[in-house]
Formats: sequence, structure tokens, C-alpha cells
Amino acid sequence: MYIEFRHLKTIKAIHEQGGLARAADILCISQSALSHQVKALEDQVGMELFLRRSKPLKLSKAGYKFLELAEKILPQVSALEDDFAGLISGMGGRLHIAIECHACFEWLFPVLEDFREIWPDIDLDIKPGLSFDALPALQREEVDLVISSDPEEIVGVIFEPLFEYTPTFVCATNHPLAQKKFIEAEDFRDQTLITYPVDRSRLDIFSQLLTPAHVEPAAVRQAELTAVIVLLVASGRGVSVLPDWVVNDQKYKHNFITKPVTKDGLTRKLYAAVRETEAGTPYMKDFLNFTRNQST
Repeated sequence: MYIEFRHLKTIKAIHEQGGLARAADILCISQSALSHQVKALEDQVGMELFLRRSKPLKLSKAGYKFLELAEKILPQVSALEDDFAGLISGMGGRLHIAIECHACFEWLFPVLEDFREIWPDIDLDIKPGLSFDALPALQREEVDLVISSDPEEIVGVIFEPLFEYTPTFVCATNHPLAQKKFIEAEDFRDQTLITYPVDRSRLDIFSQLLTPAHVEPAAVRQAELTAVIVLLVASGRGVSVLPDWVVNDQKYKHNFITKPVTKDGLTRKLYAAVRETEAGTPYMKDFLNFTRNQST
């Protein structure tokens, strides 16, 4: 049996209008052409689709089977047409974001709020990139943007610079290291370092300072939430190194102080990795601009 979309539209229109004449007007075809279409479809099925002696025209049991199919398929086709129209116009699309740092949530949510107001039809989602390989997922089109501080040479992927940040040492106000002007690698040897539960290679304090200096903290304690890390530090349970946007946030004004890491301080940069083919879309450009503005 060969079924076309027009067959589904025909069954639905006749059912809703109660007759061939009104359905033909809705479908913008002649009543004769519509009648022939119904007859050809009934020949395929081998049964009548309408009870022709009824007024208004009613569906037979076989006709209702077609109607059920039409009510499932036609809305999906209509939604697909809307999606394509949005893609063509640049007003629709998908932005699934993978994040390779826990602390990025602190500035990302305000960005998404601004973005949603301008681009309400974009399908937004956040996928923490710590539980899977985010950049390969970007290449496979499973995600559309990866927030990362480690740019790589990947064919078809570009790393758009977002903003610089400063990894900052944090300790309780009564901690012995609070008296120092800046913190060095050796200062961590007898400390409990509180970090996010991620691989060391993704933590600035290890990749930029401790690992090159071959320094191992006395202990490493992990916490999932930024607020918990700050609370533990303020209560003297350990020290931490957090991005400056975290320690400058007013909601984290606990009993702690901050110090530069090394005499000259550490400076890192965040990037947005995107597929080259989508980097120029209007909504992607807006997201990048919102992110850069949020950091200023």
C-alpha cells in the first residue's frame, strides 16, 4: 500500500469538514479530484473509508485507522517544516553546551538567561563535559559548543576566545598562609587542597603549578559544589584555588581571604569550541558576545 501525505490530509479534512465539498475547498482542489483520490485510496485498502449514506460524512472503521495515523504524522511533519524554516531564517537551531569546568556554571546561567530572551526558539541544553569526552562529542555533533581552557588543533573545530580569568588562592582568614603576599608551589606540600572532582589535568592549580613543580599536597579533598568548597575553606578544613569570578561573587563572601598564585599571578583563558560550519550563525555569535560581555 502506497500512502502519501496528501492522503492523510484528505482523510483529516473530510472528517473535520463533514463532506467532500467543504474539504475540497480547504485543500484547494476540485471536489471531483478529491473524490477520485478517495476512490483510489479505497481501492488500495480494499475497504470503504467513509459511510457515504451518513450526513455529515462519517469515517468507517478503516477510515478511523487512517485518521489516527494522520493525527500522529501530520503534526510531526508540520513541526519539522517549522524547524527547517527556522534554520533557513537563522531564527531556529540547537545549542547543546558541554562544560569542562564546574565553576563555569557561575557565569553561564546569567548568559543563558539573556540568550533565551533574544533566541526563544533555539533548543538549549547543558551537558556537563566532565563525564565524557566533550571535544570528540562536538565532532560527532552530539553537542554544539564546548567551554574549555585547553584549545587543541582539531580539523573542523575552532576555538573562540571568551575571556581571561585568574586562578586565585583561597584560605580562611586565620590560616597561616593568609599572611603571605602570594602563594608558591611549595606552600601546598603540607596543605589539604580542596578541588572539584575532576582529573588533575583539568585543574589549573595542578596543570599550571603543582605538576610542573613536582609538588604533591598533603591531601586532596573533593567537593562537587562551589558553595561547599568555599564553606570548607572558610571553616579551616583546607585551601583551594578558584577562578576569580567565583571569589568575587558577593554570595560567597564568607570568612576567607584571597591571594595571588605565584608572584606574577596565574592568568588563564576560556574558549568556546564550535564547529567551523556553525561559528558564523547569528545565534552562535550572540551567545559568544553575551559570554564576553558577562565577564566585563
